[in-house]
Amino acid sequence: MDDRDLNVIDPTDLRRFELLAMPHLDAAYNLARWLTRNDSDAEDVVQEATLRALRYFAGFRGDNARAWLLQIVRNTCFSWLSENRPAETVALDDSADADWRELPAPAADEPQAIALRSADRARINRALAELPIAYREVLVLRELEDLSYKEIATIADLPIGTVMSRLSRARLLMRAALEPDARPRLHAVGTASKGKQS
Repeated sequence: MDDRDLNVIDPTDLRRFELLAMPHLDAAYNLARWLTRNDSDAEDVVQEATLRALRYFAGFRGDNARAWLLQIVRNTCFSWLSENRPAETVALDDSADADWRELPAPAADEPQAIALRSADRARINRALAELPIAYREVLVLRELEDLSYKEIATIADLPIGTVMSRLSRARLLMRAALEPDARPRLHAVGTASKGKQS
């Protein structure tokens, strides 16, 4: 899209776009950042997606501009990835299902609790970044962007059952990735010392 395309956009559509779509640019960037795993690439993807959205905004008739914009960002991301990093857009097996146990947050706002939360956040971010892209996508949309299953299904163009399956699998993979860093297990006192008594 070039400047000539921007000149033909109806001013009313431009105002509607600014009101309905622009407030969701942070969510758009967040999704692009997690899918591309690179700040600069995410900025490029969001810019291209925003221009596409603006070009076709006159045809937008829905009531959920956030999901509509995120769908465009998602599609733009996958187009960008297929051109620039084709190895990252592999097909996935969505058959595994599992429950996710939420990680407990520290109860206090003491400095050590804040430091632990920061370290936990870094570990979680690393684990999330290492997920296969399709799992990372649904987890980001659900847990970070707080979208409903229906909205995620619309954005990702998937059946709701597949969204649920991918979320379950993503949570299982996250748990497995975080378990090696789990706190050490406690052992019963006395079992190790019984054999040492003379």
